[in-house]
Amino acid sequence: MSEIAPAADADGRSPWAGLQGVRFAEVGPVGRPVSGTVVVPGSKSFTNRALILAGVAEGSSTLSGLLRSDDSFWCIDALKRLGVDVEVDGTTVRIDGCGARWPAAEADLFIGSAGTVGRFLPGVLSAAPAGRYRIRASRQLEKRPVAPLLEALAALGARTTHQGQPGAYPMTIAASGLHGGRVAMSGRVSSQFISGMLIAAPLAASSVRLDVVDRIVQSDYVRMTLDTMAAFGAGAIHDDALSRFDIEPQRYRGRSYAIEADASTTTYFVALAAVTGGRVAVDNIGTATRQPDLRFIDVLERMGCAIERRPDRIVVAGPARLRGGLTVDMNPMSDATLTLAALAPFADAPIVMTGVAHIRKHESDRIAVMAQALAALGIGVEERPDGLVVSPGRPRFAELETHDDHRVAMSLAVLGAAASGVRLSDPGCVSKTCPVFFEALGALGVPVSLS
Repeated sequence: MSEIAPAADADGRSPWAGLQGVRFAEVGPVGRPVSGTVVVPGSKSFTNRALILAGVAEGSSTLSGLLRSDDSFWCIDALKRLGVDVEVDGTTVRIDGCGARWPAAEADLFIGSAGTVGRFLPGVLSAAPAGRYRIRASRQLEKRPVAPLLEALAALGARTTHQGQPGAYPMTIAASGLHGGRVAMSGRVSSQFISGMLIAAPLAASSVRLDVVDRIVQSDYVRMTLDTMAAFGAGAIHDDALSRFDIEPQRYRGRSYAIEADASTTTYFVALAAVTGGRVAVDNIGTATRQPDLRFIDVLERMGCAIERRPDRIVVAGPARLRGGLTVDMNPMSDATLTLAALAPFADAPIVMTGVAHIRKHESDRIAVMAQALAALGIGVEERPDGLVVSPGRPRFAELETHDDHRVAMSLAVLGAAASGVRLSDPGCVSKTCPVFFEALGALGVPVSLS
């Protein structure tokens, strides 16, 4: 891997971004059932967890199945600027861990729009015995909350100052170690705050007791964090409800680690099969995953799809017409909310999506943005505080904004393929998680025109 350039795109695009210079993507209509086999890129969630843990581990790690996206690029860039030796060869990366003592005493870091990196780095930087680290983010990430995490880390001795809004990026971390102790946090806004604290806790000088004062909004992602921590040699004692964690001082250890495919990205390709009456097989993810978004196939089954489930493979076959009349709590799989909203106009009755108020604070206000897009397409939609009600209809062609949100872009592309087509602005935003998305659509026979 060549030396990473210091230039940083204010929108978070990296040299790994696809569709450089492309302003629009026109998608569909496909006009026939979509059938084929897909191999989905690696999980964003697991990629950034593994990169951070390998970086602070003692010894070397080899990670396979790396997601080559904007978020992972900026995570690797940060590790390199912190003095960690990182070598990337395709989708394999070798990292010589620093043992939580960053070789660089000072560093200027840019993390793009990588929310996971923005929530995982502050703790592991603060845990170092010394150092001064300045962190900038994209304009989008600067608007997203991080104060609850920083307040909890401050209770353990972390020192952070801000160059803009309090509790937000950009910020400077003056590392002097974490002393341990007892801390309480809310899990209602983002599970990533809990994960960020858990990742840092084993590096504290003494034990850490973490109490979650309310329900974690997406507890499966915290379990994914615990699994990844355990893979790198550090454990936490916790109750079944994930309301209390006890973490003793430990050190992460380097290892070989295979990153599994991304379940959230999988939803778009199986949705294409569902909405066109086709058949799509995904060959590198199945029921063995803990990623919550794979539960989307259960929703598709309720809508009349035939599902083949294996530990490492799934197949979805769509019906002649999707069944509606459903109310679905999307909270456990909130990243798939927009995918379901894209399918809902093609069902035979309205579909109600609930439990996802928190996605208003993601890359965009996803509830409002999707409601606006569906209305522009001529679809009846009711925006609710925690979700959407989408009625059946015949979506017309429209030019739509993606709002620099990869999930908005990919969901609307699926809808356009099944209907009269869409013209999407700024399609390169898909590089956050799936730079090859439009290429993969084309391989499945979906008309895609880039300009």
